Order: sequence, then C-alpha cells, then structure tokens
Amino acid sequence: MQKNTKKYTLFVVKGALIAALYAVLTLVLAPISYGQIGIEFRVAEALTILPIFSSAAIPGLTVGCVVANLIGMSVSGLGMADVIFGSLATLIAAIATYLLRKVTLKGFPLLSFLPPIIANAIIVGFELSIILTDVFPSFLWAFFVIGVGEAVVVFVLGTPLYFLIKNDKKLNKFLK
Repeated sequence: MQKNTKKYTLFVVKGALIAALYAVLTLVLAPISYGQIGIEFRVAEALTILPIFSSAAIPGLTVGCVVANLIGMSVSGLGMADVIFGSLATLIAAIATYLLRKVTLKGFPLLSFLPPIIANAIIVGFELSIILTDVFPSFLWAFFVIGVGEAVVVFVLGTPLYFLIKNDKKLNKFLK
C-alpha cells in the first residue's frame, strides 16, 4: 500500500510541476502566448512533448493550460471559450502524444510531435474563426495561423527539449 501511495504522490508532484511550468511560461510571455503580435507562439507548448516521457504530463499540461487560459482571459479576449476549447485541445493532444510515444522514425518519436499541432489547429482554429471573425474570417485561415505557430514552437523548441530530457539521466529518470 505504501508503494502505491508513493507512486501516486510522485505522479501528482510531476503533474503539478508541469502545470506550474506551463502556466508560468504562458503568463510571463503573455504578448506572444496569446497572439497579440498577430500570431500565437505559446512557448509553453514546447512542453507538449513531455507525455513521451511521462503520463503525469497529461493532467499537468491540461491543468497548466486551464490555469493559463483562466488568468489570461482578459489578455486573449476569448473568455471561457478558450478555457474550455484550448484546454480540450491540450488534453486530446497530450493523450495522443502519450499513445504515439513508442512509434519512432530512426529512434525519434516524430508522430508524437504532431498531435499538439493538429489538435490546436483544428479546435482552437475553429474557436477563433467563430469568436474573432474580424481577425480570422475563415476556419482555414485560423487553422493555418494556429498550426504554423504551434508547429514552430513544438518543433523548434520541443525537439531540443526532447533530446535534453532523453540524454539527461537524472531528468529522464525523474519524468519516468
């Protein structure tokens, strides 16, 4: 019984650390995190590769996104819709990333990098095309803009993060 309690506590601590890191990164970089520069580059989305290493990242990323979107509602102007749909996109992406973690191309889990890009482009793109019709006159435009921003962050920042964790024995062990 004590072993399960320790395992659960570690799971919660890992998830909480990931949630806090996601929320802090999003809020500290609010102008680029909420698309105030014309395109959204949410640096915290680089963390969406973490389910490759730990299932604790699934609730961690989701809670972090909920917190960041709740606090950022006044900045983004999207209100509760972004809390609901943005967080749903993060949850779906985190689960899919976790499920694809063992599918590799020459040892690299390339397919695991795609769910955050696809989920956000579709779900958040749809949300933005409905709410911000003056900025995103069509779903295709919103899909493209969100997809490009997400792809840049996930691949440009997520790839080095992946290799850092993979090659750092202590960090890798902590996340496992």
